[in-house]
Amino acid sequence: MTVGQTVTIGVLALQGAFSEHMQLLRGASIGLKTPQPLNFILVKTPAELSQCSALIIPGGESTAMALVAERSGLLEPLREFVKLDRRPTWGTCAGMILLSEAANRTKKGGQALIGGLAVRVNRNHFGRQVESFEAPLRLSFLNEEDAPFNGVFIRAPIVEAILPQDGEEGEDDVEVRAPKKEPRGVVESVLGDEGHVEILAELRRTLLPTEGLSKGDRPLYETHSTDVDMARERENRGSVASIVAVRQGNVVGTSFHPELTSDLRMHRWWLQEVLKDLKRREELVEKVKHGESVQ
Repeated sequence: MTVGQTVTIGVLALQGAFSEHMQLLRGASIGLKTPQPLNFILVKTPAELSQCSALIIPGGESTAMALVAERSGLLEPLREFVKLDRRPTWGTCAGMILLSEAANRTKKGGQALIGGLAVRVNRNHFGRQVESFEAPLRLSFLNEEDAPFNGVFIRAPIVEAILPQDGEEGEDDVEVRAPKKEPRGVVESVLGDEGHVEILAELRRTLLPTEGLSKGDRPLYETHSTDVDMARERENRGSVASIVAVRQGNVVGTSFHPELTSDLRMHRWWLQEVLKDLKRREELVEKVKHGESVQ
């Protein structure tokens, strides 16, 4: 890794909680031993994205983000950044939806996806804003003795399925999918870690009682289901672990909002992974220059 050269890390600032991510990134970088100084910028244009070695896509409204990105000419550069160049990218909540290869429960007409994570997500899995909650999570990169991470879930998606390596599914299985793009070169192919999705966190949650709530405040599955369906749904949701954080190569997705807490651990971990990526990327480039195998 080139010593002294500034590493620029961006936060997509089209909509959502981008300022909160910036605050935690700055806090997480304090005391972090780095061979290069870190610079954090807000990204609103392709030119700003081109300066970045890594990117965070914040929580917010995924459909709105995709629409603004498309209208501002940023959607295709984002796809190239993630899927062609394989740059480290982390999406939280809405950001995870955008980074998924497929999504269910999209709004009428669907929405554009960036892709990069070979998963199918279910949007708003836990229901409406009134059903937001917090839950302790065991993140795979934390030590056993570490305190759990407080996950903040707001209209959160979950990873409904890890897609097969060939990426093929029946057309009826998803409502929207990201366009396919191949890595730019051999180095990017290695960094992409095709076919391997690592689960970073799962959530097993017992549902709170909904007796006494008005129909408008009840969960979606209770207002659109038969009594039998509702009972089955409540049983499933209370007993099945939901995947709420994943990683595939340099792409990370979390259902929850680490930026809405004061806990710096996940941002610090991610910054360390970005630095590892830069070092590995330089090593791979050198191997290619000398005709060595990188597989």
